[in-house]
Amino acid sequence: MRVDEAAEREFAEYFRARCEAVRRTAYLLCGDWHRADDHAQSAFVALHRHWRRIRDRAALDAWVRRTLVRSVVDESRRPWRRERAVDALPAVPVAAASDAVATRHALVDGLRAVPPRQRAVLVLRYLEGLDVAATAAALGCAEGTVKSQTAHGLAALRAALGDALDDLRPAG
Repeated sequence: MRVDEAAEREFAEYFRARCEAVRRTAYLLCGDWHRADDHAQSAFVALHRHWRRIRDRAALDAWVRRTLVRSVVDESRRPWRRERAVDALPAVPVAAASDAVATRHALVDGLRAVPPRQRAVLVLRYLEGLDVAATAAALGCAEGTVKSQTAHGLAALRAALGDALDDLRPAG
């Protein structure tokens, strides 16, 4: 099979331009940088495999996002990847960090407690800035499902954050 140099160059440009954004989205979906790297790599490998067949280059971000979300949700369903409850939480050193860093850490910790499908909806809607229709297209579900998963996900996030919400609100 002959390698199409123009297509390879075009893919490489797209990869360089979107690699970090896809990796960040993967991290927000799964909560672990190592797994995020794996998911981002899987999404780009799938994109490369289908590169010549994708005609609408304007839809590449949506294609990669959908592949990424499917990868994270599918992995979370595998029995060896399920989180296990522990009796005591490990001691976490408290670093002197800015409010923005503390807020981001609290949010990521809260997102880890939200079920994968709801987490995917929250990340796509509020952190990626997609509307309901685009989120539904990315997840391959109905808009009503996105709305209900958003409501359930926000409730789960609020419950997971608990008192941390009060700590995150500015005084005044």
